[in-house]
Amino acid sequence: MTELAGGLVQSVDWLAVAPPTILAVVALVVLVADLFVDEAREPLLGWASVGGMVLAGLALLPLLGGDRSTFCLTTGAHNCSYVADHFTLAIQLLVIGGALLTALLSLHNQDRLPQGEFWFLLLSSAAGAALLPASRDLATLVVALEVVSLPAFALVGLRRGDRLSSEAALKFFLSSVTATAVMLLGVSFVYAATGTLHLTALADGLTHAPAQLATLARTGAVLTLVGFAFKLAVAPFHFWVPDTYTGAPLPVAAYLSVVGKAAGFSGLILVTVVGFRPYGDVWGPALAVLAALTMSVGNLAALRQRPEQARSAVRLLAWSSIGQAGYLLVPLAAAGYVTDQRHQIGATVSYALMYAVVNLGAFGVAALVLRSNALNRIADYRGLYASRPLAALALAFFLLCLAGLPPGVIGLFAKVVVFSSAVDAGLGWLAVIMAVNVVVALYYYLRWAALLFMRPEPAAGQAAPVVRAPASLTAAIAAAAVVGVALSGAPQLVLRFASGSLL
Repeated sequence: MTELAGGLVQSVDWLAVAPPTILAVVALVVLVADLFVDEAREPLLGWASVGGMVLAGLALLPLLGGDRSTFCLTTGAHNCSYVADHFTLAIQLLVIGGALLTALLSLHNQDRLPQGEFWFLLLSSAAGAALLPASRDLATLVVALEVVSLPAFALVGLRRGDRLSSEAALKFFLSSVTATAVMLLGVSFVYAATGTLHLTALADGLTHAPAQLATLARTGAVLTLVGFAFKLAVAPFHFWVPDTYTGAPLPVAAYLSVVGKAAGFSGLILVTVVGFRPYGDVWGPALAVLAALTMSVGNLAALRQRPEQARSAVRLLAWSSIGQAGYLLVPLAAAGYVTDQRHQIGATVSYALMYAVVNLGAFGVAALVLRSNALNRIADYRGLYASRPLAALALAFFLLCLAGLPPGVIGLFAKVVVFSSAVDAGLGWLAVIMAVNVVVALYYYLRWAALLFMRPEPAAGQAAPVVRAPASLTAAIAAAAVVGVALSGAPQLVLRFASGSLL
């Protein structure tokens, strides 16, 4: 890897790298502070972590003035390992905002997780997720992806003494290790064929690769995409998601469904659209087939969830997240069929932003119901409007956004944008499959939403008491609802913000 070792500028643009750096530094501070803070003051670690996330979000503001880059080669082409462009800022905003809402869900979590370890792991994973969209070489990208994943394993299994949590962490770990091994093998093949790891140089290297190395390069590209498919829970590599989400502490499941997914998709976008651009005829059709399969598997499995099943609310959200991943793949697959890919990348980013807001809001209401119903079944939400009217209205709004129905205009708008990207690329068959899946998803989203306003069933024994919601949990739900309503009033703002991404 002489390219990476031989010509890097040693000066660092600290302003460009500030968001992930702040998260990493605060993580270390929290870990060290945990050694000296007594149990009564441990909640201060959570608030310090929230403050660090807010500070990392504010660090994005100076970067709005223009693209910045650092860790660049001094010889040959101006290839950089870290680039803070519009695409990077959009994903970092999603990551930091998602991590902040996750932190608010976690401040008064009932699982009694070890505070120091939890906040250190959450901040470390968020730092990796913020680094990933700025990564512009395969080595940095793989390292960032592992920084996202490794703390997540521990977060899933952090509920000590819980068999389901331990099993979930093990399944997550084994699937992720397999994905990393496959991805590294693919990266090594690509490097052997092109002699470069920088994404911008990689596209040129693949175009002019010697004929005898063409098969090696294509095999490496395919293996790299398979590794990302594992990380993103794309069918048929999705098997670990339902058990991992239901076994993990609920805020961790919310984090994985939004921040982990956003980080993975940002890496997939960079690899395909920038690095493997000459192989659009390979990854475009492959992603189209995976998109159709993923959305179909996710929605059909969600359709089969029984409201009376224990933890069925989180399990349904897990299958729903798989279906939503299929929608996210649609515009990315369409990018392989067109020359100007700005609309397709903008559609993916805008849909990810919409999904992040409403899905975290839905998990927030699930965390609220969990405080009085330990099984957290869908059936437990029956009559929620009678006891918690604002929470019921918020959850109904989030579910309508996910379904793409008014008044969840932002969800409808995002689905229309994704649908149009497939049509514009000539993928009519994929657009039809997406339309069918949207109709299928209406059933389970509307079934859950309808339960909220039904008359509560007479309890055989004493009804479960209504537990007062912590202020941080209420703030997280309210913030998601306010942002969702605001975006539904002006949905074009999301697409306009995302339209300048990457290209």
